[in-house]
Amino acid sequence: QVQLVESGGGLVQAGGSLRLSCAASGRTFSSYAMGWFRQAPGKEREFVSAITGGGNTYYADSVKGRFTISRDNAKNTVYLQMNSLKPEDTAVYYCAAGNRPYYPGSYYNTEMYDYWGQGTQVTVSS
Repeated sequence: QVQLVESGGGLVQAGGSLRLSCAASGRTFSSYAMGWFRQAPGKEREFVSAITGGGNTYYADSVKGRFTISRDNAKNTVYLQMNSLKPEDTAVYYCAAGNRPYYPGSYYNTEMYDYWGQGTQVTVSS
């Protein structure tokens, strides 16, 4: 069982930055792929970024070059550094963990992840 707790959300002006953190419980954190997803009002949850246990990273096209995912296995924590924020980045951001068998594109899908945090609100004002 893995419990995930996100933090770091808030209100920021367009062009600003935020860093989200996701603290995980459990002794096998390093074996999990970790993902960030977001959900805006009235929209489906969408993939933002993921990082494998080995450190491979994946990004949605909409955030490439602006967001950076990283992990600290010693602290059981994954981060999402968000720069050059835009109003369209406004959403609830969710952290997720999974260790299902990989297939091409799997990290982009919610089905890859077994555990989810409660979410943290990010609001970007124009």
